Amino acid sequence: MQVSVIGAGKCDEETKKIAERVGELLAERGCVVINGGRGGVMEAVSKGARRKGGIVVGILPDTSEGNEYLTVRVKTDMGHARNVVVVQSGDVVISIGGSYGTISEMSIALKIGKRVIAINPPVMLDGLIIAKSAEEAVKKAMEVVE
Repeated sequence: MQVSVIGAGKCDEETKKIAERVGELLAERGCVVINGGRGGVMEAVSKGARRKGGIVVGILPDTSEGNEYLTVRVKTDMGHARNVVVVQSGDVVISIGGSYGTISEMSIALKIGKRVIAINPPVMLDGLIIAKSAEEAVKKAMEVVE
């Protein structure tokens, strides 16, 4: 299973801890983690997944190297348009916190029929599945795909 994890490029320490735990839990379940490849939530989920031996694919907005924890780097040179690729690549989407970019990714995912599990979403959108913890988010993600 491939899981897209979305969230802001800059975030507080509590959000980073949640994202790292999501990455660990996904890797423990053998999931490939897809994200935007940069800092903040993206780096934290990548770090957690790699800590547990997981595979992490970063869909980068440009030709940069992305964060140090990525297994695979897809250099799109697409800027924010890569958000579509990030959410299309997952069987399900987990959203952690976020801002405008995250809102656009959640909206795209919901519009194309992807299930979106959200921890501390920046806005409430019809169709979001709310989770209060990393454990609950991963559990719900596994349930909606099965």
